[in-house]
Amino acid sequence: MKSFFIFFFFSIQLIAQEALVDKIKQLRPDTPWELVRSTLLSFPTFHPQGMVKIGDVFYMSSVEVTRKRQNNDGGEGKGHLFKFDANGKLLAQITLGEGTIYHPGGIDFDGKFIWVPVAEYRPKSQAIIYKVNPQSLKVEEVMRFGDHIGGIVHDTQAHALTGISWGSRTFYTWPLDSKQNPEMKSLVSQKGVPNPSFYVDYQDCHYVGQHQMLCGGLRKYRTSSDSPVYAMGGLELVNLIDKRPVFQIPLPLWSPTGAPMTNNPFWVETATNGIRAYFVPDDDDASTLFVYEAR
Repeated sequence: MKSFFIFFFFSIQLIAQEALVDKIKQLRPDTPWELVRSTLLSFPTFHPQGMVKIGDVFYMSSVEVTRKRQNNDGGEGKGHLFKFDANGKLLAQITLGEGTIYHPGGIDFDGKFIWVPVAEYRPKSQAIIYKVNPQSLKVEEVMRFGDHIGGIVHDTQAHALTGISWGSRTFYTWPLDSKQNPEMKSLVSQKGVPNPSFYVDYQDCHYVGQHQMLCGGLRKYRTSSDSPVYAMGGLELVNLIDKRPVFQIPLPLWSPTGAPMTNNPFWVETATNGIRAYFVPDDDDASTLFVYEAR
């Protein structure tokens, strides 16, 4: 009977993921997005990184910098995972990382655990991958890796993790064993796969079924060396098998501060007539949960 309910749960999950992917692929650059709600978060958020929504509750990773980087030494700080409701009220929080490894990245939820990478605040460094029970907030270290991992997803169909490096320039994949631990051979001589897409750098990614992840990010552009910076956000579906983009769409939405909506964490789900998206593009006192819908 237990096996039946597990199979039933994952069948429903796969159907929901397929519906979401289909709706994402219907988006176009001129698709109108309607602002449904904006809620100021009523707790210190620092620099938000990744976000998942489980039921009516949100979980968001964030980095608190207590000493800025000097000469690429990584600086000092704390890594946070916040649990809050739709009204912006903090429900619980935990800290993650150790020593110079304090920068959480984009996070993912696989139906049981929240996966959180925490790395040094510099490229080509090191990282710890954690999984967190969303109910108890119990933390378990899964693995350590010799590069900055700025985001992670769990392909539940392939039973594998995919991590993205600083600036999402390299993908790493770690097959998991029956206990959800990386197979030792996958940790040896892991060179990674270059990201062939360049128009945005991924900030947060989530598994959406069919061996695909949905990533949100941005890139900053200038028309000349002394012109103002123009930041554009976007969403990308990425095939986790060959690490190539399946679908790319710019997202012409900005917060009142001028930050692209995909500047920091995001979450997307199906709505009655389309897609509902959640964004927290700004840091510190300006951190606001924006809810948009596209039909």
